[in-house]
Amino acid sequence: MSSVNPVFILPQALAAKGTKLGEAFIASVNTGVGQLCTSPGLVFALESEGLDAFMAGAAEAVRQSVASPMLNAGIRSGYDEAVERIRTADGVSSVAAGAVDEQIAACGRTHLFQTDGDTFLANPELSQEAFGSASLVVRVCGLDQMLEIARQLEGQLTATVHAAPQDYDDAAALLPALELLAGRVLFNGWPTGVEVGHAVIHGGPFPATSAPATTSVGSAAIERFLRPVSYQNVPAELLPQELRDDNALGLWRRIDGELGVH
Repeated sequence: MSSVNPVFILPQALAAKGTKLGEAFIASVNTGVGQLCTSPGLVFALESEGLDAFMAGAAEAVRQSVASPMLNAGIRSGYDEAVERIRTADGVSSVAAGAVDEQIAACGRTHLFQTDGDTFLANPELSQEAFGSASLVVRVCGLDQMLEIARQLEGQLTATVHAAPQDYDDAAALLPALELLAGRVLFNGWPTGVEVGHAVIHGGPFPATSAPATTSVGSAAIERFLRPVSYQNVPAELLPQELRDDNALGLWRRIDGELGVH
């Protein structure tokens, strides 16, 4: 399974807090040395002065990143290959890299790259996951291009929007595409971390998961372990307790369409 958890940043959000957004972005990328299924591997941001501040804040945070161990040598090797694929792609430039410590087994190193929207659209391989603390920022020329990109991405666990109130019209245009793209759509936050609750969804369309109709976290996760069975004309004494007429367990049940403790 794979998810790059795209982040879409709109201009007024960038103008209001570009540098802080850049710093928070890298903090999310570095969580777990980037080895979380919700790590933000792609950021799409509209060209603006605020974007320059965002990139500066992110680059400095990358340079301050400490070297940390990845899970094993195989994952480190796969990460290095993915980083090299991004680094050598036409139209992609390296913005910053974090510290490395060869004394640490399977050491992970943070990498930040950037490209433009035209290059990203022309190179589908740039949308593939690099499992580790690397991310690609795509400088998008306008909302139409951002929408085009959102509609072409593969299924994801999460999709994030950063928007100030002045951006809400553009955010509203994005939402229909993001609902189809991801299992969790969040505003003004970062996708790493999954709070367990009744409403949370940790799932999404393929290839993010192989079971897009359900979730692995939250109340609806029970559906992953259920298979419906109906009982027809079965004698009452042979039915499961949950289905007997006396309802000794006091369960809520639906009978002839009516929900209640029958």
